[in-house]
Amino acid sequence: MQPEFWHKKWASGQIGFHLPDVNPYLQRHWAVPASARVLVPLCGKSLDLAWLAGRGHSVLGIELSEKAIEDFFTEHQIQPQISQKGAFKVYRGDAIELWCGDFFALTANDVTDCTALYDRAALIALPPPMRERYAAHLQQILAQGVQGLLITLDYDQAQMPGPPFAVVDEEVQRLLGDVWQVQALKEQDVLGESWKFLQAGVTRLEERVYRVSSR
Repeated sequence: MQPEFWHKKWASGQIGFHLPDVNPYLQRHWAVPASARVLVPLCGKSLDLAWLAGRGHSVLGIELSEKAIEDFFTEHQIQPQISQKGAFKVYRGDAIELWCGDFFALTANDVTDCTALYDRAALIALPPPMRERYAAHLQQILAQGVQGLLITLDYDQAQMPGPPFAVVDEEVQRLLGDVWQVQALKEQDVLGESWKFLQAGVTRLEERVYRVSSR
């Protein structure tokens, strides 16, 4: 799970984690005021970024792969302004800023105006020790009152190595429960839609959607 792992994925086009459509859970369950600035960790080139901007949000995406960021702006026909902010190379276009760099280099000052969080592919992209670090870092940099959505996967990790990794409900509650109010909204069997998991012999695959709010 070193940075080179993800750079190789993007360089070789092995980006099965990238969805060709806006996430349906986001469309169905997002309930954050349009005035909120949304933090999207490990955002890739997700179409969800443009959907959020279309709802009136300003969006701050954090992504390790510069190729992913360049692809996003190219595919949306946006000419970004490029600058440097600390450890991050910043691409800015319309209401969307994508910061190229290590999420763990993000500081509280960087996200002081972020009052919403959207995590579809960050927590499940990380192995267990890094999930601990990720949850702790969110706690460190985000203020109280941040609200948003978290989407996870749950399957038998022994049947297939990640990423994406299985994150069971008990772990979500343990990682976030002390600092965040965590409300499970939806649990859905998606094994029949997931060729990669079927091919690997996975026998159970569930997606879970949580509404989260920092206390």
